Amino acid sequence: MPDPENDPHYNNATAKFTYTSKVSGPDSFQRSRNPVHEDSPGGACTSLAVGKKEMRPIKPPMSGAFKVQSNPPNTEFRRFYERGDLPIAIEHGGVGNRIQWKVDVEKLDYHHYLPIFFDGLREREEPYRFLAVQGTFDMLEHGGSLILPLIPQLIIPVKTALNTSEPG
Repeated sequence: MPDPENDPHYNNATAKFTYTSKVSGPDSFQRSRNPVHEDSPGGACTSLAVGKKEMRPIKPPMSGAFKVQSNPPNTEFRRFYERGDLPIAIEHGGVGNRIQWKVDVEKLDYHHYLPIFFDGLREREEPYRFLAVQGTFDMLEHGGSLILPLIPQLIIPVKTALNTSEPG
């Protein structure tokens, strides 16, 4: 009598004899399906699970140290100039503008005015920019020995001007 477990089976599609083995196939090692979802295609391509994303190297965060920061328009220089508290005016000449000092530059109170003019160095608008730069130059040129004791008072306006990160 033929033994179906040990006899070869003929496969018409391949025209070969094949033997069935008693070794378990890959189906026997897979997890069993949930009996509630017996008809669902578990593990098929129709899964709603989100796939893995491509791994890219993480870049360090940007510190923004070189980013242009906004320059607040309310500088001490602008406030004092608009109130009329600074002893300067613009002298319009044929060739260019100059500062007209209402008081002699050597007689100014440098402890009061020099930090204000240094604070105006961060101004971007005219005439404030011109007045602050030219006024600072004039005061430094005529100040002489009055400037050295003021260095500690000038640190904060210079630091504020350098923190704006604006070119020019």
